[in-house]
Amino acid sequence: MHRIASAFARRTALMPYLTFGYPDAETSLACVQAAAEAGADLIELGMPFSDPLADGPVIQHSTQIALENGITVAKCLQMTTELRRRGVVLPLLLMGYFNPIFSYGVSRFTRDAATAGADGVIVPDLPMEEAAELETACRECGLSLVYMLAPTSTPERIESVAARASGFLYLVSVAGVTGERQGWPEGLKEFVGRVKQKAATPVAVGFGIGTPAQAAEVGRFADGVIVGSAVIKAAGGAQPVEAVRQLVSDLRRAL
Repeated sequence: MHRIASAFARRTALMPYLTFGYPDAETSLACVQAAAEAGADLIELGMPFSDPLADGPVIQHSTQIALENGITVAKCLQMTTELRRRGVVLPLLLMGYFNPIFSYGVSRFTRDAATAGADGVIVPDLPMEEAAELETACRECGLSLVYMLAPTSTPERIESVAARASGFLYLVSVAGVTGERQGWPEGLKEFVGRVKQKAATPVAVGFGIGTPAQAAEVGRFADGVIVGSAVIKAAGGAQPVEAVRQLVSDLRRAL
């Protein structure tokens, strides 16, 4: 939790998303290292699942390839340990859907994630009302459970989620799935402002941010910017490590 707070305290935080095991296990680790070296402040690491409800086609494809590569929750945790062994020190957030976490065992998962060196967990299909067990297990292991809010969230829900937030709040820019977009929905800046009035934690925006110019625009009113599909596209190219390094560097410079 301390590392997450420090990442947001220094500057507008940049958090790229990468899928464990895409395009293969070793390349995904090298891409994480490149992103860290290029100026990322935190990194969101996707644990592949067969039904990624919140993800658009680019990230869905990456998770399918990762599954075909044999990536499991246990292997994701092993890869987290390996990233720490290789000297990656910035905060690592494990993003996964609840079914694999439940199958692995909630308490066992949080314990092993903390031991591996993770700083927090993002579970997009687990609403706050059903998250008590995971939230308690995360707290006992020193992990942040990052909750999400959407533009459709009511004032009452914003207030209740903000009161339980740990690490930071993940604001979804649109009522839809991940993926690059040309513009922003009307009222995004105002939505971020409403949440920041209630939140004691930093507020980061994701879904739809794909270019340095878009990152700079959102970075003017949010505490952090999350970039997923554009980074995954870079990781799936001919020179994935250098492409990820260049994109993250360009995003950081714009911010």
